[in-house]
Amino acid sequence: MDETHTVNATEFKAKCLDMLDRVGTGEWESVAITKRGKVVAVLVPPPPALPGAAGLHGFLRGSVAVNESVDLTAPVSEDGFLAEDGVLHG
Repeated sequence: MDETHTVNATEFKAKCLDMLDRVGTGEWESVAITKRGKVVAVLVPPPPALPGAAGLHGFLRGSVAVNESVDLTAPVSEDGFLAEDGVLHG
């Protein structure tokens, strides 16, 4: 990464996909987007992923046992709920 570019909002709007690609590949370090000569946003690549973050999804799979007699789709109460009467906090 060795280049930082400054563009106005109109140019960014016209060329944003190309600029996203250049920042994403590391060709450009960042893009400062201006409006009326004032920087309003800076486009930078995302931070590196945390080590092991990809393995977090589903890591607890299989760690909970539900008794076969429990129906997880059954209603939790036969009584009505206060929210049905318009009461949010009872």
